[in-house]
Amino acid sequence: MALKVTFLGTGTSQGVPPIGCQSEVCLSENPKDKRLRASVLVQWDGKDIIIDTGPDFRYQMLRQQLNNVDAILFTHEHRDHTAGLDDIRPINYIQEKRVPVYLTDQVLTSLKDQFAYIFEPVPYPGIPELDFNLIENKEFNLFGKSVVPIQVMHYKLPVLGFRMGNFAYITDANYISEKELEKLKGVEVLVLNALRKTEHISHFTLQQATELAQQIGAKQTYFTHMSHQIGLHDEVCAELPNGIDLAYDGLTFEVSE
Repeated sequence: MALKVTFLGTGTSQGVPPIGCQSEVCLSENPKDKRLRASVLVQWDGKDIIIDTGPDFRYQMLRQQLNNVDAILFTHEHRDHTAGLDDIRPINYIQEKRVPVYLTDQVLTSLKDQFAYIFEPVPYPGIPELDFNLIENKEFNLFGKSVVPIQVMHYKLPVLGFRMGNFAYITDANYISEKELEKLKGVEVLVLNALRKTEHISHFTLQQATELAQQIGAKQTYFTHMSHQIGLHDEVCAELPNGIDLAYDGLTFEVSE
Protein backbone atom coordinates (compact mmCIF):
# COMPACT_ATOMS: atom_id res chain seq x y z
CA MET A 1 0.00 0.00 0.00
CA ALA A 2 1.07 3.60 -0.61
CA LEU A 3 -0.11 6.95 0.62
CA LYS A 4 -0.38 9.92 -1.73
CA VAL A 5 0.67 13.38 -0.64
CA THR A 6 -0.27 16.68 -2.34
CA PHE A 7 1.02 20.09 -1.27
CA LEU A 8 -1.97 22.42 -1.11
CA GLY A 9 0.23 25.32 -0.04
CA THR A 10 3.93 25.81 0.65
CA GLY A 11 4.08 29.46 1.66
CA THR A 12 4.63 31.33 4.88
CA SER A 13 2.02 33.24 6.88
CA GLN A 14 1.62 36.02 4.28
CA GLY A 15 1.81 33.73 1.27
CA VAL A 16 4.00 34.45 -1.75
CA PRO A 17 3.75 37.07 -3.03
CA PRO A 18 2.70 39.06 0.03
CA ILE A 19 0.54 42.07 -0.78
CA GLY A 20 2.47 44.83 -2.53
CA CYS A 21 5.82 43.04 -2.76
CA GLN A 22 7.92 43.90 -5.81
CA SER A 23 10.82 41.51 -5.17
CA GLU A 24 12.30 39.31 -7.90
CA VAL A 25 10.55 36.26 -6.45
CA CYS A 26 7.19 37.98 -6.13
CA LEU A 27 7.35 39.24 -9.72
CA SER A 28 8.45 35.83 -11.03
CA GLU A 29 6.30 34.24 -13.73
CA ASN A 30 7.25 30.74 -12.57
CA PRO A 31 4.15 29.23 -10.92
CA LYS A 32 6.45 27.42 -8.48
CA ASP A 33 7.27 30.82 -6.98
CA LYS A 34 3.58 31.42 -6.11
CA ARG A 35 2.78 29.93 -2.71
CA LEU A 36 -0.47 29.68 -0.76
CA ARG A 37 -0.37 29.21 3.01
CA ALA A 38 1.10 25.88 4.15
CA SER A 39 -1.20 22.85 4.04
CA VAL A 40 -1.02 19.30 2.78
CA LEU A 41 -3.45 16.61 1.64
CA VAL A 42 -2.65 13.01 2.58
CA GLN A 43 -4.70 10.33 0.82
CA TRP A 44 -4.25 7.18 2.85
CA ASP A 45 -6.15 3.94 2.39
CA GLY A 46 -9.03 5.71 0.67
CA LYS A 47 -9.26 8.56 3.20
CA ASP A 48 -8.66 12.26 2.47
CA ILE A 49 -6.77 13.81 5.39
CA ILE A 50 -5.98 17.53 5.54
CA ILE A 51 -3.16 18.87 7.70
CA ASP A 52 -4.01 22.50 8.61
CA THR A 53 -6.76 24.70 7.16
CA GLY A 54 -5.17 28.09 6.60
CA PRO A 55 -6.74 31.23 5.08
CA ASP A 56 -6.42 29.76 1.57
CA PHE A 57 -8.24 26.51 2.40
CA ARG A 58 -11.31 27.27 0.25
CA TYR A 59 -9.25 28.08 -2.83
CA GLN A 60 -6.94 25.13 -2.24
CA MET A 61 -9.91 22.76 -2.24
CA LEU A 62 -11.31 24.33 -5.41
CA ARG A 63 -7.95 24.28 -7.16
CA GLN A 64 -7.48 20.63 -6.24
CA GLN A 65 -11.08 19.84 -7.26
CA LEU A 66 -11.49 18.10 -3.92
CA ASN A 67 -14.93 17.90 -2.33
CA ASN A 68 -14.24 15.36 0.38
CA VAL A 69 -12.50 15.62 3.75
CA ASP A 70 -12.41 12.63 6.06
CA ALA A 71 -10.31 14.23 8.81
CA ILE A 72 -8.40 17.39 9.71
CA LEU A 73 -5.17 17.39 11.72
CA PHE A 74 -3.89 20.62 13.23
CA THR A 75 -0.22 21.26 13.87
CA HIS A 76 -0.83 24.36 16.01
CA GLU A 77 -3.16 27.30 16.54
CA HIS A 78 -1.64 30.13 14.49
CA ARG A 79 -4.12 31.72 12.13
CA ASP A 80 -2.17 30.88 8.98
CA HIS A 81 -2.89 27.24 9.87
CA THR A 82 -6.47 27.49 11.16
CA ALA A 83 -8.26 30.49 9.62
CA GLY A 84 -10.01 28.51 6.88
CA LEU A 85 -11.82 26.12 9.21
CA ASP A 86 -15.22 27.71 8.54
CA ASP A 87 -14.97 26.62 4.90
CA ILE A 88 -15.55 23.02 5.93
CA ARG A 89 -19.29 23.80 5.83
CA PRO A 90 -19.89 22.80 2.19
CA ILE A 91 -18.04 19.56 2.91
CA ASN A 92 -20.54 18.89 5.72
CA TYR A 93 -23.35 19.52 3.25
CA ILE A 94 -21.93 17.31 0.49
CA GLN A 95 -20.91 14.45 2.78
CA GLU A 96 -23.94 14.77 5.08
CA LYS A 97 -21.75 14.08 8.09
CA ARG A 98 -19.53 15.72 10.66
CA VAL A 99 -15.79 15.95 10.07
CA PRO A 100 -13.42 14.66 12.77
CA VAL A 101 -10.67 17.06 13.85
CA TYR A 102 -7.53 15.96 15.70
CA LEU A 103 -5.80 18.59 17.80
CA THR A 104 -4.20 19.33 21.14
CA ASP A 105 -6.07 20.92 24.01
CA GLN A 106 -3.98 24.04 23.43
CA VAL A 107 -5.23 24.32 19.84
CA LEU A 108 -8.82 23.62 20.85
CA THR A 109 -8.71 26.43 23.41
CA SER A 110 -7.53 28.81 20.70
CA LEU A 111 -10.22 27.68 18.24
CA LYS A 112 -12.86 28.45 20.87
CA ASP A 113 -11.68 32.05 20.72
CA GLN A 114 -11.20 32.20 16.96
CA PHE A 115 -14.51 30.50 16.12
CA ALA A 116 -16.65 31.08 19.20
CA TYR A 117 -19.89 30.61 17.24
CA ILE A 118 -19.00 26.97 16.53
CA PHE A 119 -19.07 26.22 20.26
CA GLU A 120 -22.31 27.97 21.28
CA PRO A 121 -24.61 25.79 23.46
CA VAL A 122 -27.44 26.43 20.99
CA PRO A 123 -25.65 26.38 17.62
CA TYR A 124 -26.59 28.75 14.83
CA PRO A 125 -27.86 26.83 11.76
CA GLY A 126 -25.18 26.18 9.16
CA ILE A 127 -22.08 26.33 11.34
CA PRO A 128 -19.23 23.89 10.68
CA GLU A 129 -20.10 20.45 12.01
CA LEU A 130 -16.98 19.03 13.61
CA ASP A 131 -16.06 16.30 16.08
CA PHE A 132 -13.04 17.33 18.13
CA ASN A 133 -10.62 14.60 19.17
CA LEU A 134 -7.92 15.60 21.64
CA ILE A 135 -4.44 14.24 21.00
CA GLU A 136 -1.15 14.52 22.84
CA ASN A 137 2.41 13.75 21.90
CA LYS A 138 1.48 10.08 21.74
CA GLU A 139 0.74 7.70 18.90
CA PHE A 140 -2.96 7.66 17.94
CA ASN A 141 -5.26 5.72 15.66
CA LEU A 142 -6.68 7.34 12.52
CA PHE A 143 -9.03 5.12 10.50
CA GLY A 144 -7.12 2.05 11.63
CA LYS A 145 -3.73 3.56 10.81
CA SER A 146 -1.06 4.67 13.27
CA VAL A 147 -0.12 8.36 13.38
CA VAL A 148 2.94 9.37 15.38
CA PRO A 149 3.06 13.01 16.55
CA ILE A 150 6.46 14.69 16.62
CA GLN A 151 6.65 17.63 19.02
CA VAL A 152 8.81 20.48 17.78
CA MET A 153 9.31 24.00 19.06
CA HIS A 154 8.26 27.15 17.19
CA TYR A 155 10.29 29.53 19.36
CA LYS A 156 8.45 28.92 22.68
CA LEU A 157 5.30 27.40 21.17
CA PRO A 158 4.96 23.59 21.00
CA VAL A 159 3.88 22.43 17.55
CA LEU A 160 3.07 18.93 16.34
CA GLY A 161 4.45 17.33 13.24
CA PHE A 162 3.04 14.00 12.11
CA ARG A 163 4.54 10.75 10.86
CA MET A 164 2.28 8.53 8.78
CA GLY A 165 4.01 5.36 7.73
CA ASN A 166 7.19 6.39 5.91
CA PHE A 167 6.07 10.02 5.47
CA ALA A 168 6.68 12.81 8.00
CA TYR A 169 5.42 16.40 7.92
CA ILE A 170 6.91 19.14 10.09
CA THR A 171 6.11 22.81 9.77
CA ASP A 172 6.76 25.91 11.89
CA ALA A 173 9.81 24.75 13.84
CA ASN A 174 13.22 25.99 14.82
CA TYR A 175 14.10 23.18 17.26
CA ILE A 176 13.57 19.41 17.44
CA SER A 177 14.89 17.48 20.43
CA GLU A 178 16.94 14.34 20.07
CA LYS A 179 14.07 12.34 21.56
CA GLU A 180 11.67 13.57 18.90
CA LEU A 181 14.24 13.08 16.13
CA GLU A 182 14.27 9.39 17.03
CA LYS A 183 10.71 9.16 15.72
CA LEU A 184 11.97 10.11 12.26
CA LYS A 185 14.39 7.22 11.89
CA GLY A 186 13.87 5.36 8.63
CA VAL A 187 11.42 7.89 7.18
CA GLU A 188 11.47 7.83 3.37
CA VAL A 189 10.02 11.27 2.63
CA LEU A 190 10.38 14.18 5.02
CA VAL A 191 8.73 17.59 4.80
CA LEU A 192 10.41 20.31 6.83
CA ASN A 193 9.95 24.06 7.12
CA ALA A 194 12.64 26.38 5.73
CA LEU A 195 11.53 30.00 5.93
CA ARG A 196 14.38 31.94 4.34
CA LYS A 197 18.18 32.17 4.13
CA THR A 198 18.68 34.57 7.06
CA GLU A 199 18.13 33.88 10.75
CA HIS A 200 14.61 33.87 12.19
CA ILE A 201 13.45 33.60 15.78
CA SER A 202 10.99 30.75 15.23
CA HIS A 203 11.73 29.02 11.90
CA PHE A 204 14.60 27.01 10.46
CA THR A 205 16.66 28.83 7.88
CA LEU A 206 17.42 27.14 4.57
CA GLN A 207 20.86 26.10 5.81
CA GLN A 208 19.56 24.86 9.17
CA ALA A 209 16.83 22.84 7.46
CA THR A 210 19.35 21.39 5.00
CA GLU A 211 21.70 20.30 7.78
CA LEU A 212 18.84 18.76 9.74
CA ALA A 213 17.54 16.96 6.65
CA GLN A 214 20.98 15.47 6.07
CA GLN A 215 21.13 14.38 9.70
CA ILE A 216 17.73 12.65 9.47
CA GLY A 217 18.72 11.03 6.19
CA ALA A 218 15.38 10.58 4.44
CA LYS A 219 15.57 9.43 0.83
CA GLN A 220 13.78 12.62 -0.17
CA THR A 221 13.23 15.85 1.76
CA TYR A 222 10.98 18.70 0.67
CA PHE A 223 11.02 22.14 2.24
CA THR A 224 7.80 24.05 2.89
CA HIS A 225 6.49 27.16 4.69
CA MET A 226 8.80 29.36 2.62
CA SER A 227 8.79 33.13 2.25
CA HIS A 228 9.76 35.12 -0.84
CA GLN A 229 13.10 35.73 0.87
CA ILE A 230 14.22 32.17 0.20
CA GLY A 231 14.93 33.01 -3.44
CA LEU A 232 13.75 31.79 -6.82
CA HIS A 233 12.56 28.19 -6.79
CA ASP A 234 14.67 26.88 -9.66
CA GLU A 235 17.85 28.63 -8.54
CA VAL A 236 17.58 27.41 -4.94
CA CYS A 237 16.80 23.83 -5.98
CA ALA A 238 19.88 23.80 -8.22
CA GLU A 239 22.06 24.62 -5.18
CA LEU A 240 20.59 22.03 -2.80
CA PRO A 241 22.12 18.58 -2.19
CA ASN A 242 20.71 15.56 -3.99
CA GLY A 243 17.49 14.34 -2.40
CA ILE A 244 16.59 17.77 -0.99
CA ASP A 245 14.27 20.11 -2.88
CA LEU A 246 11.88 22.97 -2.37
CA ALA A 247 8.27 21.84 -2.52
CA TYR A 248 5.75 23.81 -4.56
CA ASP A 249 1.99 24.13 -4.59
CA GLY A 250 0.43 21.15 -6.37
CA LEU A 251 3.44 18.85 -6.03
CA THR A 252 2.22 15.27 -5.61
CA PHE A 253 4.08 12.09 -4.74
CA GLU A 254 3.48 8.63 -3.31
CA VAL A 255 5.19 7.00 -0.33
CA SER A 256 5.12 3.35 0.62
CA GLU A 257 3.69 2.55 4.05
